[in-house]
Amino acid sequence: MTKLTGKTALITGGASGIGLAAAKRFVNEGAFVYISGRRKDVIEAAVAEIGASVRGLQADITNPEDLDRVFETIRTERETLDVLFANAGVGELAPLGEITSKHFDYAFDINVKGTVFTVQKALPLLTSGSSVILTGSTTGVMGTPAMSIYSASKAAVRNLVRSWAQDLRGTSIRVNVLSPGPTQTDKIDELLTPEIIESLGNGTALERMGNPAEVAAVAAFLASDDSSFMTGSEVFVDGGYAQI
Repeated sequence: MTKLTGKTALITGGASGIGLAAAKRFVNEGAFVYISGRRKDVIEAAVAEIGASVRGLQADITNPEDLDRVFETIRTERETLDVLFANAGVGELAPLGEITSKHFDYAFDINVKGTVFTVQKALPLLTSGSSVILTGSTTGVMGTPAMSIYSASKAAVRNLVRSWAQDLRGTSIRVNVLSPGPTQTDKIDELLTPEIIESLGNGTALERMGNPAEVAAVAAFLASDDSSFMTGSEVFVDGGYAQI
């Protein structure tokens, strides 16, 4: 596997779940990978698990100074960036009637504002032909009980990509959305009951939950030159969940 040989990648939210699976896949494909996250201990554990060709950076994407430090580190150590996987995101349950300003700000500050400025601050480092991948969700195109704010934030991510594909005309920088469906991660286990998780899996056409490695495989495709004629697109990795 050498789709990403010689490339430098940054994965935000890269220490767990889909981000960690993507970091492992990118390294296996030949990339040098930076992973960022808010918790130092989790970042260090992820780096130790991946082993080689990886560097962990503690950073909160809602903090502009943290983002500046991340990109200055990459500029100093690697000069340029070929792949940006803006994967950091959060979700909480809150049905209409129980939504608070704190809940709203938490989701939109990380999922939308943090994503916007992660990409914008990366632009000076991105090379011609580089790939930007944003993590969306099936919830961005579906009605989901108790997840209207999270869903709205992911719908915003989808539209950012449509607009940025236009803004990036003439640069050869590609930007696409990777939208997972029900995927078995620690975050899902914390957020939902086993009964709901089982129901989600049964709701896919493949009648099971996805594995983070399956999403990572598609992230590697979008990061590589195999997707060189794709921009402004949304790619679902959802077992058919939002398609049927």
